[in-house]
Amino acid sequence: MTASPRLERIVEFTASELNVRLGEALALYVTAMNYPPATVEQRAPMWLAHMMREDWRCVVALGEQDELVGIGYGYRGAAGQWWHEQVRRGLMQVSPPAVVDGWLTDYFELTELHVLPRAQGRGLGEDLLRRLMEGVPSSRVLLSTPEGPSKAWKLYRRVGFEDVLRHYQFTGDPRPFAVLGRTLPVT
Repeated sequence: MTASPRLERIVEFTASELNVRLGEALALYVTAMNYPPATVEQRAPMWLAHMMREDWRCVVALGEQDELVGIGYGYRGAAGQWWHEQVRRGLMQVSPPAVVDGWLTDYFELTELHVLPRAQGRGLGEDLLRRLMEGVPSSRVLLSTPEGPSKAWKLYRRVGFEDVLRHYQFTGDPRPFAVLGRTLPVT
């Protein structure tokens, strides 16, 4: 059996462009993560706030009909941001301060990376990740992902992410997460 050709194209979106298609992007997120549809309402204000952060950038994969089939975005992580403070708290429990500061200084937070299930398995997630990381001025990138075997884990390992914090429980989410990181650029 031959693989079907890739029909998606990857483009950068400005905050304004994502804002116009926020409902579609959040529907993609909910589908890819298998979350309840009501999650859209909870996440919309968060995504809008993220768009205003320093060095925010976004890439999307568009299908044949210009529909969103993948999205990735992130920004410069900083003290005072919810995720940063959560990760700092967890790292301080298992690592010396120099290690904590090493990871949490000058990093890009890869906040979201999602591909619709029908478009998975053809390298689109990796293409989105690599395009998103092109030209990021930070020295490293960090992300969190639910623990357990998944396509996301395989992708992150394949592109060189290493364990920073494992089996961490973020406030408000009962699932265990891993925080993964790597130096930039992604080659």
